[in-house]
Amino acid sequence: MQADGTIEAGVTTEARWLPSLPLVLLGAAVLICALLLTQPLTLPLGPMYWDLVLYLDAANRIGDGQVPLIDFITPVGPLGYWLFAGFDALFPRAHPLLLAQWCLFAVTAPAMAILLHTVGRQSRARAMALLLPYLAFQILPINVEHYSFFPGTDGFGIYNRHVSIVLYVLVCGLLFLRGPALAAIIGWTLIALFMIKITGFLAGGLVTAFALAAGRIGLRQALTVAAAAGLALIVFELATGLVSAYLGSILALIAINAGGILPRFVQAASLHLDIVGAGTALVLALFWLDRRDIADTALALRRQPSVASFIRLLDRDVAWLAVVLAAGLFFETQNTGGQAFIFIWPVLLMILSRWLGSGRRGALVVCGLVAATAIPPAETVLQRGARALMAQAGYAALPNQHLGRLGQVSQHADVMNRASAMLDIYAAHPATFREFTAREMLPSPQLYSELDFQASWLMAVDEGVAAILAHEQASGRRFETIMSLNFVNPFPAVMGRSAPRGIAIGADPFRAVPKPDDAEITLAREADLVLYPLCPVTVANEALRKIYAPVLTGRREIALGRCWKGYVSAG
Repeated sequence: MQADGTIEAGVTTEARWLPSLPLVLLGAAVLICALLLTQPLTLPLGPMYWDLVLYLDAANRIGDGQVPLIDFITPVGPLGYWLFAGFDALFPRAHPLLLAQWCLFAVTAPAMAILLHTVGRQSRARAMALLLPYLAFQILPINVEHYSFFPGTDGFGIYNRHVSIVLYVLVCGLLFLRGPALAAIIGWTLIALFMIKITGFLAGGLVTAFALAAGRIGLRQALTVAAAAGLALIVFELATGLVSAYLGSILALIAINAGGILPRFVQAASLHLDIVGAGTALVLALFWLDRRDIADTALALRRQPSVASFIRLLDRDVAWLAVVLAAGLFFETQNTGGQAFIFIWPVLLMILSRWLGSGRRGALVVCGLVAATAIPPAETVLQRGARALMAQAGYAALPNQHLGRLGQVSQHADVMNRASAMLDIYAAHPATFREFTAREMLPSPQLYSELDFQASWLMAVDEGVAAILAHEQASGRRFETIMSLNFVNPFPAVMGRSAPRGIAIGADPFRAVPKPDDAEITLAREADLVLYPLCPVTVANEALRKIYAPVLTGRREIALGRCWKGYVSAG
C-alpha cells in the first residue's frame, strides 16, 4: 500500500463495485434479449408448437379491443397475454415463442434486481448463485419434459414456465430478504401469480403462509401486503369486472375437469420422479440428522408454548424443503409441460450453504442429495437448449408463404418430408381418418406431440390462407371475422383479420370449452367464415363442430383447398 493510500482506495472502489456484478449481468441479459427480439429469428420446431397460437390469437383480439375472460375464454389468467400483446407492439419482427418467453422479464426482472441488490451487498457469490439459474430458465423456451427424439424448442407449457419462474423469485425473496423489500416482492409476485394461473397462486400462497408461520414475515407486514393486494384487485374489479369473470371461468373449468386429485399427484410424482425422489430422500435425511433438535424443540414447545419455540420448530431446512416440494408437486398436478420444481433451488442453496464444508455428520449425504435434486431440471433444460441450438444449423426451414412469424421454424429434413407426405395422405384418404374419429380415437395416441403433425398442420394452415385469399379474389367478398373449429385459430392473426367474441383461444372441447349459452352462440354467428379442418378429421374437431352446430345453421358450405371446409354466412 502506498503512503497516500492510492491502492487502498482502488481496492475499496473495486469492493464496492463487485456486489453490483449480478445486477450488471441481469441488465446485460435483458438488453441482449431485447436486441434479439428485433431480429426475425428462426427456431427449431418442437412438440405441440400450435399452443403458441394462443398468444398470437389473444394479442390479435386484444388489439381489436377484446378483453381476456370477458370477450373471450382463456385457459389461464390474462397477464401473460397482456404482456405478449404489449411486447408484440414493441417488437413486431420478434419470433412469437421468444416473445412469449421473454415478456415475463417485465414481471421478474424488477423483482430480481431488488433481490440481487440486497443479497449482493452481503454475498456476491450467493447473489450469482440465485441469478444464474433464473437467467437460464427465464431465457430458454425449454421444458423439462421430453416428447420428441429430434431437438427443438417448446411452444407449449409457456404459462406453466411463467409460473415456475415467478415462484422462483418469490421463494428467493422469502428466504433471503427481510423488511420492505420482502413485502414488495411478496405482493408483486402473488398478484402476478394470481393473474397468470390460479394454481400457481395457490402454490405461492402455500409457501408464503408457511413463511408467515415460520416467522420470516411479520403479521403486521403480512396484513399490509394482503390489504394492498386486495385493494388493487378490488379497484381492478370495479374498473373492469375482470376479476369476477376470471373466478367464474375458473369455476367453469373446474366443473369440466372435475376428477380425483390423488391420481394427478401420482402422475405428477411419477413424471418427475428424479426430482421428487431425490427431494424426498433429502427431506428424510435432514429429518434424521436433525431429529434430536426437532424432538427437543417439540418437547419444549409442549411444556411451555411460545411463539419463539414454534418458529424454531418450523423455520428449519427440512420443513422449508418439504413445503416447497409439496407446493411444486401440487402445481404439477395440473400441468402437461413446464419447468417443474425449478423454484426449489433457493431452498437447496440455503441447505448447501449450511452443510457444505461444515464437517457435520452426514454432510456428504446431504450435499449429494442436494445435487441429485438440483441437477435434473437444470441439466435437462440446458442440454435440450444446447442440442436445439446445435441442430438448428442442419435443419430445413418450413416451406410456407403466408404464415409470417408463426412459420419461422425449422426441423430435420426427414420430419419436413414426412409432414408433406402425411398432408397428402390426410387429403387422399379421408375415410380412414373418419373411421378413427368414429371410434373416438386418434391416428396416434401422441399425435399432437409428433413433430410431423405439427409441421403438417402449419403447412395446412398455409394452404388454407392461400385458399381463402383465392376465394376472396374470385368472389369479391372479404371475410373480416374468421372462426376455426380447431384447437387454435391462427387465421385472424396471420391474415390481419378479427376473431369472433365469446370463443375460447384454446378450444379443447374436453377440458376448456364450456357449453356455450345463447349469448355466446349469437356472438359466434357474427363470424363471416367458419373453418373446419380436414387434414385430418379428429375427435376433438368433431366435438367442436357439434358444440357449435347452431352457428353453422343456414351457412353455405364451400371447399377451401384440400384441407379446409368453409361455412360462409349469408351476409
